[in-house]
Amino acid sequence: MSQRNDTAIWSGLFRISPESGQTLQAQIRQAIVAAILDRQIAASMPLPSCRILAEKLGVARGTVVLAFQQLVDQGFLIAKERRGHFVNPEVLTTPAKPSAKQADNANEVDWKSLRQFTPSAFPRPAKHENWIKSSYPFVYGQFDPALFPTAEWRECNRMALAVLEIRNWAADMVDRDDPLLIEQIQARLLPRRGIFANPDEIIVTLGAQNALYMLATLLMTKGSKVAMEDPGYPDARSIFRLAGADVHGAPVDNDGIVTSSIPDDARFVFVTPSHHCPTMVPLSAERRQDLLSRAARNSQIIIEDGYDSQLIDEAPQQALKSLDRSGRVIYVGSMSKTLAPGLRMGYIVAPAELVAELRALRRFMLRHPPANNQRAVALFLSLGHHEALVRRLSTAFEERRKRLAQAIGAFLPEWRTTDSAGGTSLWLEGPRGTDARSLAEAASARSVIIEPGDRFFDMTPKPTRFMRLGISSISLQHIEPGIRELATAAGRRPAAA
Repeated sequence: MSQRNDTAIWSGLFRISPESGQTLQAQIRQAIVAAILDRQIAASMPLPSCRILAEKLGVARGTVVLAFQQLVDQGFLIAKERRGHFVNPEVLTTPAKPSAKQADNANEVDWKSLRQFTPSAFPRPAKHENWIKSSYPFVYGQFDPALFPTAEWRECNRMALAVLEIRNWAADMVDRDDPLLIEQIQARLLPRRGIFANPDEIIVTLGAQNALYMLATLLMTKGSKVAMEDPGYPDARSIFRLAGADVHGAPVDNDGIVTSSIPDDARFVFVTPSHHCPTMVPLSAERRQDLLSRAARNSQIIIEDGYDSQLIDEAPQQALKSLDRSGRVIYVGSMSKTLAPGLRMGYIVAPAELVAELRALRRFMLRHPPANNQRAVALFLSLGHHEALVRRLSTAFEERRKRLAQAIGAFLPEWRTTDSAGGTSLWLEGPRGTDARSLAEAASARSVIIEPGDRFFDMTPKPTRFMRLGISSISLQHIEPGIRELATAAGRRPAAA
């Protein structure tokens, strides 16, 4: 058999899967390009014919023909009449990646001695990479594909790709943001939270975490004292410590952060007043006023994370920023819980002087978030799609939250839940002696994903009897069966239906 027809040598190069998010043609192109750049195909070696490769992969011959033709157009392959397709020798003139053997022989770099700190040593986020394949994903912060506004989002992206729109966003914007997005945040998002700001008081970020990182980089230094909730948002805690800050944990009760526990000498206070992370309790009106009064008296800066506050609650509260009369509150917002967490679109509202410095800092980090995404989100807001989505999500999540509370009461009555309106998760406290991590492992074997709550605590030893159940990614009809399975994993025998 000729080398050209011996398709066994190509078996390791192609991993075509119908479950991939890429088209079959794109997967074929990616496999060939990777093989070329990794020097796995010699210039003298002809690729299999389109017919043979199509038969091997189980795809239409036209799919392979189109893939080969595009690679020819891009210069990766050349077509030789009656001989087939070959690697373009010019592509192989670029330096090849060093082999594993070469790398072993190279002088090793002591990266540990070079780095100034070890980010990997900080608490890691909860990872649920296969949550979408789970039967009962009580995962926080993910989206429900059934509720995602696919048609509307596609419409906005198509509009953003129109010729005139491309001219608006394709140029380097340096440190500016899409003016339409700033206008929509100002007019559509902030008034819902009781915030009214000028355009020069708003900056777009790559989500809330990027916002917190920029604020910590700009405002904090080694020894800066930051007070925040304990339990609280673990990534915020890590971000502040990366900046060298000294983080002081303040306890949380049914009225939110205990403001009397905030040290007078704390320079910054980080809070999630609308829905506390992770218990979901709102900060009471009395505590809000006390927090603002303490900040003014002690010259403190408050960083308010509008955590899980995008939806319509039964008892909505305005942002702490809306009550601020001294300019001491910096508001951090995000669209992750409504549009999509993978979009990474957030914003900061702060005095114009501070926003100007944040723009200068951001320019050194990433210049600005991708302008095409900014324009697509701006169009999504301007066409009313976000308002409609918020109403749809609020209704769906309210039903799910009630169904989850009912199921917990029926099948896990010994677990206490936080009674709070709104939000996309429930915080549960189990009986003494409960190990939520062991429970999570047992539940995972039954296709139930839960999140142990110990990662939210800074105190030591960390309490182990807490867990968080998200409702944003699990359908209504799967909530009760999922809690029944969780109860079985916890060692309880669920009552008969």
